[in-house]
Amino acid sequence: VFTSEWDKYSRQTYLANFECDHEIGGDITKIDARDIPSHDILVAGFPCQPFSIAGVSKKNALGKPHGFADKTQGTLFFDVARIIEYHRPKAILLENVKNLERHDKGKTFGIIRETLGELGYFFDWKIIDAGYWVPQHRERIFIAGFREDCGFSFDRFDLPACNERPVIENILHSENGIEEQEPPYTIGPLAKISDRYTLSDHLWQYLQQYAEKHRARGNGFGFGLVGPHDVARTLSARYYKDGSEILVKQDGKNPRRLTPRECSRLMGFDSPNGNSFVIPVSDTQAYRQFGNAVVVPVVRAVARYMLEYLMDEVSSDQLRFDFGMLMTEKAVHYG
Repeated sequence: VFTSEWDKYSRQTYLANFECDHEIGGDITKIDARDIPSHDILVAGFPCQPFSIAGVSKKNALGKPHGFADKTQGTLFFDVARIIEYHRPKAILLENVKNLERHDKGKTFGIIRETLGELGYFFDWKIIDAGYWVPQHRERIFIAGFREDCGFSFDRFDLPACNERPVIENILHSENGIEEQEPPYTIGPLAKISDRYTLSDHLWQYLQQYAEKHRARGNGFGFGLVGPHDVARTLSARYYKDGSEILVKQDGKNPRRLTPRECSRLMGFDSPNGNSFVIPVSDTQAYRQFGNAVVVPVVRAVARYMLEYLMDEVSSDQLRFDFGMLMTEKAVHYG
């Protein structure tokens, strides 16, 4: 019934993929809760940078505030809280980085728990690694809350049962003609990956030297080089800069970035080898959006698990899903 997204490029992607018969709001901090339609379920992700390990380290190095002290991003949780207070949805689902639980020695998460409790919600949380669904190590905390005490707990939430977890080759372009070419990502009759995604000699040399310099200092920085049977590091919104966190090995060539289509598959917007998700924006904007987004099958699994508890109260056709409200760090939103 409502979606909030202030980034114009993310709005463009949303509208290109989903039939939208409802309002798409802009800056949520400037939207009055009374102007948001009533809804049964609220899903929200507030910017992770103020709480992520990388974000906190960078802000500390620059002498900038982080967490709730970051007035530009860190306080958006309280905008979520004021909307919850006004509309009293039957259920809420919040998502953020794993470090939220431990940020500022647990004080930040303590405030979130206290606030949700004061709003009268019964809730539980769980850190889930997307690596059970996609070939990416991506841990995120999910907080599920209910207006009524329905006994909800993540204790019975089952991870996918599989003998082998997904590996990166599952989402890579096949380059053998099975896929149709998709310029500018793949070209020619065999749909080979464009050379534009291969790192230049200068950039590849720089990344190796930079990693070695940090290694000598005992720091953890390094690029993530993956082969077909590996699992990728976390895709981030900075991927457009140099692609260093996920570089794909190439025989006889410098490694390459993932294409935006491969990022779509890595985040679960497309199935492996799929290309149905429309990417109407530049590579730079696409990398930012996918790096900021949630992994689709993970959220789907959590939502289905929550529905088991909601079904005791209302039938499914009575639920007005508000899978908008995804202020997910400029994320691509989906319903």
